[in-house]
Amino acid sequence: MATIALSAPDLVRRRGLRQMRTVALSLLLFAAAVYVATLHRDGGWGYLNAAAEAAMVGALADWFAVTALFRRPLGLPIPHTAIVPTRKDSLAESLEEFVSQNFLAEHVVAEKMRTAEVSRRAGEWLRSGNHAERVVEVVSDTVGKVLPMVRDDDVTAFIERSLLPRFADEPLSPIAGHLLRSVVDDGAHHALLDLAIGEGYGWLRDNRDVVAEVVGPRAPRWSPRWVDMLVIDRIHREALAWLGDVRDNPDHAARRAIDDLLVQFARDLQDDPAVMQRFENFKRRMLSHPDVGPSLTAVWDSVRTALIDAVGDPDGPFRARAREALTDLGRRLEEDAGLRNRVDARAAEAVGYVVRTYGAEIVSVISDTIERWDGREAAERIELHVGRDLQFIRINGTVVGGLAGLLIHTLSQFL
Repeated sequence: MATIALSAPDLVRRRGLRQMRTVALSLLLFAAAVYVATLHRDGGWGYLNAAAEAAMVGALADWFAVTALFRRPLGLPIPHTAIVPTRKDSLAESLEEFVSQNFLAEHVVAEKMRTAEVSRRAGEWLRSGNHAERVVEVVSDTVGKVLPMVRDDDVTAFIERSLLPRFADEPLSPIAGHLLRSVVDDGAHHALLDLAIGEGYGWLRDNRDVVAEVVGPRAPRWSPRWVDMLVIDRIHREALAWLGDVRDNPDHAARRAIDDLLVQFARDLQDDPAVMQRFENFKRRMLSHPDVGPSLTAVWDSVRTALIDAVGDPDGPFRARAREALTDLGRRLEEDAGLRNRVDARAAEAVGYVVRTYGAEIVSVISDTIERWDGREAAERIELHVGRDLQFIRINGTVVGGLAGLLIHTLSQFL
């Protein structure tokens, strides 16, 4: 046999193969001994002699058939022997095709995923023991080790070379318009509007001199100074009162006008080519600014630091909430049949996509691996796995041959 590195299971298989070979050979020798001992003897010995003769024929024929799979019997160059060493590549391709069509087929794998109840089992697993905690611990440790390995230079290069050019080329005005309309319809912008109006009111209240500097030059030259100051004070008071009304009245006309303006702007972002083009031009100018990339990298660095600190604390709120979320997910997967069906369907689709897209590459491992073996090594590896069972062919051949010989001799005697 070829010299190959054998694992512990392979050593067990080799011992089993040798034992079964010994059993098969012992039966052949026993049949030969019986045949010699009963040769040319009459009566019942003749029946036993015929059975022994047929048993030897069956044993030798099946020994030849089994041996011819892996090597040339007795080293003789007999045609159509040593099938595995001489045709391993074609056998590997056939095996690859068989696995691909019957085991790694998309419909087979998808059906298995749908009937395996993966989501229910996952839910039970998450709820039992401390599995949810173990998952959170493993994920947190992985994140804590991977995030520090991401360098800022790599992040900046990704942002400037891949992310920003992609956003620059991608039309975003329809998306921005749809998002803005959703925000206005939900009233989510009111908090920002309240903040802006409140800040504007405070600024106007504390900056009367700035108002005077802005309004004063607009007064007529012939107007006395004291008249100008009276007018400026009145303008300041009225503007401040108006902003106060807008701030304190949620249903103020100015607020409704701002809502109408935002709705119209959202509509123009989706339908008006001129507005859409101006938005895209503004977007490109903003994204091409040299400070955008470093600024986004700084944001990423802050987020990364916060994540590392959060996942690094075993008793922190991040891990606690993650454990609660996983446990709750497990409970829902156990109790919610609709959710289980959706998860199983999506899992089947995902596995089907992997098999459909990468199935050929997956099963090619079979042929690629066998092609790297030489013929003798391939024969030994395959024989280690199936050779022990093949020895039963020799044993059965010996027994069945003996019974067939006995039956034929008996019939010949009666006829």
